[in-house]
Amino acid sequence: MLTDRARTLLKILVERYIAEGEPVGSRTLSRHSGLDLSPASIRNIMSDLEEMGFVASPHTSSGRVPTPRGYRFFVDTLLTVRPIDQSALGQLEKQLAPDDPHKLLSAASTLLSDLTHFAGLVMTPRRNPVFRQVEFINLSEKRVLLIIVTLEGEVENRVLLTDKPYSQSQLAESANYFNRHFAGRSFDQVRMALKDELGRMRDDMQALMTAAVNAGSEALEGQRETVVVSGSRNLLNVEDLSANMQNLRRLFDAFEQKTSLLALLEQSRNAQGVQIFIGGESETLPLDECSLVTAPYEVDGQVVGTLGVVGPTRMAYERVIPIVDITARLLSNALSYH
Repeated sequence: MLTDRARTLLKILVERYIAEGEPVGSRTLSRHSGLDLSPASIRNIMSDLEEMGFVASPHTSSGRVPTPRGYRFFVDTLLTVRPIDQSALGQLEKQLAPDDPHKLLSAASTLLSDLTHFAGLVMTPRRNPVFRQVEFINLSEKRVLLIIVTLEGEVENRVLLTDKPYSQSQLAESANYFNRHFAGRSFDQVRMALKDELGRMRDDMQALMTAAVNAGSEALEGQRETVVVSGSRNLLNVEDLSANMQNLRRLFDAFEQKTSLLALLEQSRNAQGVQIFIGGESETLPLDECSLVTAPYEVDGQVVGTLGVVGPTRMAYERVIPIVDITARLLSNALSYH
């Protein structure tokens, strides 16, 4: 589609514009491209690129800037991704260590924001109604605490009101039976399996199992996924975005409502690795000047959510992409550890 010279000049133009934020003229392109081209030849190639929609000429300058189509071509075919620097990698590894699964999602969102200076997003895992284990603890004569550990390592607690008192040894026996026979299933699946099992259980265990299934099903299947947003105020410092406060308010409304963000992140769940939405491509983010870089994350090999960074289209993609990619990998490892 493009000649080698046109590709080289487009690459230099996008890189210089990202770095400096000013329209790029023929003299700058000649100086940085290393091509033996006359200014007239460069201008002709730029005119061709403009006709094809890769660059545009602002009225206030003789230079050119990349369009969303130009950014897309750059990201897809011309971009050279830089390895993440060691200090950023060390910060990610330290903060996403698998010692507290409850804080991992917010930590990942904050780190994405801190390292890119844009807004970090993490879609909380779509609640998988599968449990890893349960435990029963005696609270009082007819009150039992049900502890559910999910596949993602999260913990849910429910208080069961029972018709009779249970000893702790009875509760331990019931939990062991439950985990041995049903761990790794949803509570709805357990309910179906128990139809055949209940007849062979003691009456006291039947009642406890039934109460646990009902409470567990309510705990795990009644929750909706949402989005953790960190560092949205960073975008106020991005000149490309803050120049139009009305549009920026619309973006902040999207952060607040979260519905459109969920829809957009949901599109990325089945992507292989990093996915990039530039300008109006997303049809969700309200700004043509915005880009979203996303990657899915997993628990035990199963994709459960998406994370990403929202920033200006004029972002250093070669730096942001590896940060998003490695954060997704480290978050997956930390969550799977549990």
